[in-house]
Amino acid sequence: MFFPRLRRHAKWMFLFLALVFGLGFVGFGVGAGGIGFGDIIRGTAGGGAPSVSDAQQRVLDNPKDAQAFRDLATAQQAAGHTDDAIEALQGYISLRPKDTDALRELASLYLAKASAAQERAQIYQVRSDYLAPGGIRDTIFQIGGSPLEPDPITNAVSTSYERDLAAASSEIQTASAQAVDAYRRITEARPKDPAVQLELAQAAQSAGDAATTVAAYKAFLRLAPNDPTAPEVRRILKQLRQYAPAGG
Repeated sequence: MFFPRLRRHAKWMFLFLALVFGLGFVGFGVGAGGIGFGDIIRGTAGGGAPSVSDAQQRVLDNPKDAQAFRDLATAQQAAGHTDDAIEALQGYISLRPKDTDALRELASLYLAKASAAQERAQIYQVRSDYLAPGGIRDTIFQIGGSPLEPDPITNAVSTSYERDLAAASSEIQTASAQAVDAYRRITEARPKDPAVQLELAQAAQSAGDAATTVAAYKAFLRLAPNDPTAPEVRRILKQLRQYAPAGG
């Protein structure tokens, strides 16, 4: 069945996620030179952000007003509405496709979305494991040395958690891939900027995109071989090779 297989494979998925997030983001922090998770969560918009309703009205009044979309994205971030901020920022970028600052902010929002989904997925995994046959609950409460059979309600709740886990896992992959695409667009606009290559590598690493990760880290080292973070990049590349499958 799908969900028992998902339960078995999910643990390895989270080990992988812990590795890729740990290797890249602990080493340097997210988005070198850009906007990180903490900035998003704390609200980079700051105090004088426009209201969401006012910004929305400006967009409706003039859908070609790039600044209106930019202000709406800022207002949505200040309100903690990540998905709405992403949508507004996409509208701005469609009008200003070469604004690398906006692309970097969009990538950071995608990474924040992936991080939030990862936290939810970890919670669903723990709860699913707790309710699974032979799990902690059944190990504690036994009759005659045999685990208790889960009741139908427990099975239904466990299945619900597993579905939530699958949805969160899909959201992690999608948001991470979107962040990679945003950073790739920045590197196309600024091919000689080593910081952008580092950001692309980190985003690709979180998305499990090995080819892009290695290429971007190598590009960073070519552009900035003596940068203070270069030794850390070489260490990460070495560790990635250790975890790569044979022939990969």
